[in-house]
Amino acid sequence: MSKVFIYPSTSLILSDLVERFGHEPLGVAIAIREKIQTPGFDSPPLQMTPEDPKKGLKYAAVEVPSGVRGRMSLFGPLIESAEAAIIINDSDLAFGCMGCSRTNELVKFLTRQRTEIPILELTYPSDEDEGLAFIQRIKEFLAGIPGNMEKSEKSGENVK
Repeated sequence: MSKVFIYPSTSLILSDLVERFGHEPLGVAIAIREKIQTPGFDSPPLQMTPEDPKKGLKYAAVEVPSGVRGRMSLFGPLIESAEAAIIINDSDLAFGCMGCSRTNELVKFLTRQRTEIPILELTYPSDEDEGLAFIQRIKEFLAGIPGNMEKSEKSGENVK
């Protein structure tokens, strides 16, 4: 089982597909759930602590708004631990709204910088035929990811 970072990471469809093919989806919902279930967490509606923007400095400069740094304190570790990634461009809001546009750009940029992992990038389908091809490409990509890949065995090629 490989850890697969999904973008948009709030997409339940992608999470479900990744799980169905025997891999672990890496999405921000799980990271948020862990944070709000932590004893002593004082502000669940905000879903972040005063320390989160500081942790986000590893991924975004101090000049970047604190909301971006706070989001990156969740996304950054997921991107780092990923053994593969799926990026869906131009997705419908119902497919997985991600909120902050600057964070989205940074998340995609940092994911693409992980050249040692396989990455599948697709455009969100606009009709039924494209939808069927979309699911088929994801299925083929996930089936091609070995469960326990060693770093030296990872292809480093982006699947386009």
